[in-house]
Amino acid sequence: MDSNPALCAAIAHHITTSPQQRITFAEFMDMALYHPEHGYYSSDAVKIGFQGGDFFTSPNLCADFGELLAEQFLQMWEILGRPVPFSLVEMGAGQGLLALHILKYHQLHYPDFFTALEYIIVEKSPTLREEQQQRLQDLPVRWCSLEEIPSNAIAGCFFSNELVDAFPVHQFILESGELREIYVTTDPNEKETNPPYPSFVEVTGGPSTPQLTEYLDLLEIDLTQSAYPDAYRSEINLAALNWLSIVADRLQRGYVLTIDYGYPASRYYNPRRSQGTLQCYYHHRFHDNPYINIGRQDITAHVDFTALERWGEKCNLENIGFIQQGLFLMALGLGERIAALSDQKQPLSQLLKRRDALHQLIDPTGLGGFGVLIQSKGLENTEISQPLKGLTLPE
Repeated sequence: MDSNPALCAAIAHHITTSPQQRITFAEFMDMALYHPEHGYYSSDAVKIGFQGGDFFTSPNLCADFGELLAEQFLQMWEILGRPVPFSLVEMGAGQGLLALHILKYHQLHYPDFFTALEYIIVEKSPTLREEQQQRLQDLPVRWCSLEEIPSNAIAGCFFSNELVDAFPVHQFILESGELREIYVTTDPNEKETNPPYPSFVEVTGGPSTPQLTEYLDLLEIDLTQSAYPDAYRSEINLAALNWLSIVADRLQRGYVLTIDYGYPASRYYNPRRSQGTLQCYYHHRFHDNPYINIGRQDITAHVDFTALERWGEKCNLENIGFIQQGLFLMALGLGERIAALSDQKQPLSQLLKRRDALHQLIDPTGLGGFGVLIQSKGLENTEISQPLKGLTLPE
């Protein structure tokens, strides 16, 4: 196994100095991904893309994903009455490819919008921020944290692509019909084996916070039903609610667009999904063991879109629509781009590669099955009544 010894030592120290010599899984996941020095996203370990990466995202396939999003942002600007500036706040910008594709497309096709645009990136990873700054150095982009944006300061759109799935989650398990939280502690047997770095095991205990049961109440999920088997386990993403609260506070007028893989709560907490959705990605292979390759692999959990919708309503966000990514992109013109391939004079190998990339964006068993949630705040009724292109399916 390929864990980072310094990170394992830091996690073990956090555990041994905690009151009960254990930490929540959310704390473990937060350190594994975001420890300031050794976390996966804070170090050189994070790799995105096809060559030598752990995973890839839609912008790695082609520029079309960003260009079609750019069309949706243009319409949002027009619905809001063409404000200057119109702020696009991308949260978790990866390698900066999506920003590059969006900005270049606006610069080329919609110079008026490009002039009105304020592009802000919120990026927690210093490694990725450095890559973004290098890639986008010739474009008008600024970086800041969500905390640095004042309340009610943004007219425009907050958006993210595959961000929320990487937020640290709490894990729980049902024991004799009772909700118990999963905690992480050091392996008590390792003193005898003397491994090169500490290893970790799970223990269960009472919930670390009443927010866990409040979250399930928000979703109207009753785990005491007989349909839920003993040892049923899953995740609760409290960090997603906290993030959405901050975003809603910073948005004065406009939209929140969230793209990610996930389910509505009824599917997420289906009794048959008895082992949750936690996955780890390491060199394009996925598995479900977060206690190996610590600091060297991505750890994710699917997004509960019902939780974002219902919590958003409590934060004065109005639900505009929820749709699959494939349908969203087709509504924005991806079908016309696929049809136009037959008229293009390019080498056959290039045409096939491009066609494959476009089809991957809409494949319902892959990227096309991702969810797209759009919420709004501060819009007049006449503005809300104008349907967004990405949510308008052809008849």
